[in-house]
Amino acid sequence: MNDKKPRRAFDAAFKLQVVKMIRQQGLSIGQVCKDMNLVDSAVRRWLTQLDAETAGRPGIGKPLTAEQQRIRQLEAENRQLKSDNDLLKKAFGLLRPGNEMMQHLVNATTHAKKATVSQWCRVLGVSRSGLYAARQRRLHPKSVCALSVQAKAAFEASGQSYGSRRLSAALKVQGLAVGRQRARTLMRSNGLRARWRRKFMHTTDSRHALPVAANVLARQFNPQAPNRAWVGDITYIRTRSGWLYLAVVLDLFSRRIVGWSMAPSMPAQLVCTALGMAIASRQPLPGLVVHSDRGSQYASQDHTALLARHGLVCSMSRKGNCWDNAVMERFFLNLKMERVWQRDYANHGEAQVDIADYIVGFYNATRLHSTLGYRSPAQYEHQFLANH
Repeated sequence: MNDKKPRRAFDAAFKLQVVKMIRQQGLSIGQVCKDMNLVDSAVRRWLTQLDAETAGRPGIGKPLTAEQQRIRQLEAENRQLKSDNDLLKKAFGLLRPGNEMMQHLVNATTHAKKATVSQWCRVLGVSRSGLYAARQRRLHPKSVCALSVQAKAAFEASGQSYGSRRLSAALKVQGLAVGRQRARTLMRSNGLRARWRRKFMHTTDSRHALPVAANVLARQFNPQAPNRAWVGDITYIRTRSGWLYLAVVLDLFSRRIVGWSMAPSMPAQLVCTALGMAIASRQPLPGLVVHSDRGSQYASQDHTALLARHGLVCSMSRKGNCWDNAVMERFFLNLKMERVWQRDYANHGEAQVDIADYIVGFYNATRLHSTLGYRSPAQYEHQFLANH
């Protein structure tokens, strides 16, 4: 009696299925052999044969036929060509369609009839339209945009402080129909951006026993004529030599600065000098309201006497209410954003010259105010006097 077990034969599909179970499903060889009653050495031989065939070598015990050898040779050549093509694309990756080197390369090869534009575009991975557009840009360079030049000039004239609204208004004054959105696009495309940094210091000391006036102005910030209502306040300017204090008087009608004074300290004389300058230059009639905060300088005897001597009415903000003098606060913010925070003053003298230039040469004369219909204070007053 022959007890020898018959030899099992497996076709290629079955062997491939077993190999996939091990390679793709993560099953172990031992587990597969146990579950399917297979011999461990046979399964390992199948795995080795698959690896050899995948790598392009003959399988174990099965040499490749001539046809298989030719197919695998073509596959190897195809892989080599693909690798070379990828390398070429990487080599020319920095040569964009507008690059002069790419233009010379394509032109030279196409003129020599060694390759067509279509072939180069396919090899380099670019579009024909982009290549032709780049060629046109090279042959016909783009002219300078006159509107951009004028926008830059207006922006620089503002001390690099104008946003899109004021830049639009400034260009309209020059006869250019530029809306806010167009002005914003011009600023973005030309890198025009107003920048500033903030620094703060407390300047108002209302903790005193001096007499305080009532709030006569009552936030009536739009008088109907010049020299009807003025507002005043003190701010600080940082320099490398220490703080410089600025007292200002502003006419609410035109938002014009009519008086100012600067000093390294802020006694009552600081605000009196600013008010004296405003009185001397404007010659107001009695009854003019002069509004300020409750600071000790404005409540001082010197300031009160100066107001009384010229028949001016004293008005003060309510305690802790900065909105009662909001127009003056806004001027100080504009001054610092548009000039002070963009400077690094070495000393007090340098700061005084620059701030006076801002007030006289820019703010009063040319700066466009949205409250005034995008006109400067000087222009607004001139038009009012011409009409009256």
